Amino acid sequence: MSTDREHVLREAATQLIRRPASSMDEIARAAGISRATLHRLYPGRDALALALGARALEQVEAAVDAARIEEGDAGDALRRLVDELMPIAEFLGFLYGENALLDVPEIDAAWERIDGRVTAVVREGQLAGTVRVDLPAQWISEAAFSLAVGAGWSVRDGRLARREAPRVVVELLLGGVLRRES
Repeated sequence: MSTDREHVLREAATQLIRRPASSMDEIARAAGISRATLHRLYPGRDALALALGARALEQVEAAVDAARIEEGDAGDALRRLVDELMPIAEFLGFLYGENALLDVPEIDAAWERIDGRVTAVVREGQLAGTVRVDLPAQWISEAAFSLAVGAGWSVRDGRLARREAPRVVVELLLGGVLRRES
């Protein structure tokens, strides 16, 4: 019987986001496999973290590509991006929180490329007058990713309906939290 690496990586990411100090035993249990199987797949915690980081970046880049963020206005591009990010929120959250990924040149370069694409779309929106110019474009990009992670956890914990998550992220990102007069 073969082990579904994607499932193992997703469950490992979820476990490590919730409990960063998890042992390999705990990670294996969360993934529903034995510790020996986990060690055959990833010989140590660093190898697992690097595999998770690489997979997370592949998925985030695929989400950015699928969102076609270079098409249309910035608001629509960000809406599509959030729609594509929500199914991979656990992987994205792992990228944000795993110390083993700090200062890994390949990880840093991939993240800079992805973030640069989103930041460029935000800047275009600022130049077009559709996105606030009083907030740094790079911060808006980071906020989009961070809000997707937070909504992903709310979905997983049952505090937010999965189908509602993209809408609430986009509304908060693009509209803020202040109540508007109708």
